[in-house]
Amino acid sequence: MSVSSDPMLSRLWARRDELMARRTAITDAVEARGDEYLTDAEDAEHRRVSDELGEVIGRIRELTDVPASRPTAGAAVLRGAPSRTASVSVTGEPLTYSKVGRHSMVLDQLRVASNADASGEARARLQRHTKEMSVELAGTAEYRVDLNRNVGQGGDFVPPLWLMNEWIAYARPGRATANAVSNQALPGGTDSINIPKIATGGATAIQTADNAAVQQTDITDTSVQANVKTIAGQQSVALQLIEQSPINFDQVIFQDLVADYNQKLDLQVINGSNASGQVLGILGTAGIGTVTYSDTTQNAGTMYAAIANAIQLVHVNRFAPPTAIIMHPRRWGGLLAARDSQGRPLFLPSPQEGRNAMGVLDEVASQGVVGNVQGLPVITDANLPTNLGAGTNQDVILVMRASDSILFEGGIRTRALMEVKGQNLEVVLQVYNYVAFTAGRYPSGIVQVSGSGLTAPSFS
Repeated sequence: MSVSSDPMLSRLWARRDELMARRTAITDAVEARGDEYLTDAEDAEHRRVSDELGEVIGRIRELTDVPASRPTAGAAVLRGAPSRTASVSVTGEPLTYSKVGRHSMVLDQLRVASNADASGEARARLQRHTKEMSVELAGTAEYRVDLNRNVGQGGDFVPPLWLMNEWIAYARPGRATANAVSNQALPGGTDSINIPKIATGGATAIQTADNAAVQQTDITDTSVQANVKTIAGQQSVALQLIEQSPINFDQVIFQDLVADYNQKLDLQVINGSNASGQVLGILGTAGIGTVTYSDTTQNAGTMYAAIANAIQLVHVNRFAPPTAIIMHPRRWGGLLAARDSQGRPLFLPSPQEGRNAMGVLDEVASQGVVGNVQGLPVITDANLPTNLGAGTNQDVILVMRASDSILFEGGIRTRALMEVKGQNLEVVLQVYNYVAFTAGRYPSGIVQVSGSGLTAPSFS
């Protein structure tokens, strides 16, 4: 059956003609009186007719399956009946914002942007315009993916830039405590360093009379032993990675291994167990002093008193002053957060130190010397344990005469071994060193502050 002989299509064509004629009459009336805008009544009627016309045109499209043509830009209405053949030409409905319309899109946008659209009519017209644009483009506009940086859509022409010289090293704590103690070169040709020590000293006394016996007390001796241990690490690397990398990748490996060596050395100095190839660290050394700090409120005043107690124990038992206070960065942070009853900080930056300050902040640093308390430099070290105590959540504070402890350290050695895995074109990169440590020369010169008051600090 032809398009022209379909009764339903004939009725739709007739209705389309009526609606187009009605809409043309409205716009003709506007032109006849010389106006640029429709009245409210004309605008309402024009929209009602246009809505129905759009439905009729849509139904015609469904039945004919032939794309309808669109009006040219600025055309309000196309007059005249089309040829009712299979080649159908259907005009489109006018837009909300048109040449003969009574509303301005720019003005409506300004009303919405400036919150001057109390009735919401401007926003409604803008939304209707958006829908009209999608209808106008449907079936006629050819949609393509705009070129962008996605692969296959232009992205292959925007290659990534690798800042090889800005490569990011793995973050590790350093060796603050190991650097604080006395550092000496490791003697060669030995696996054990023994230091003689007087265990009990001689004695003097008042001579009761001339020619009377003189006090004689024989000294006794012992020795302190520091066994030489090895800290080592290696990485197997494909030869191609070393030869083809735009940077010296072997240096990347060596730098990372040396950084880990420094951390492991510091951990040994602090807490080595003297078993399984470890040195005997400070916390495991017999005879060091202890102060128990149990104030779970972590009051800065009571912690200050505990540190003062540790300081006096060094004075009393070592007969020489301590030289450093070593604590975890979280503990120093807790002290910096301490305030008095009026909210004033108790630890102040050095340029602003007050008469009543408990301590001074000299340096904003994660490790090393950061300030002082009671005249002693405070050294922060993230390698101090934080898993002590019954709840495995406590840290410690060390008050010590750091020069009493000795770290013997050789020069770090590096090796590149090509024979080990040469059949696979692999290179084994090694870092190793020999070390020995003792805190046993004067253990009374070290006091550890520990207890339930040294759980993770609160910063509220």
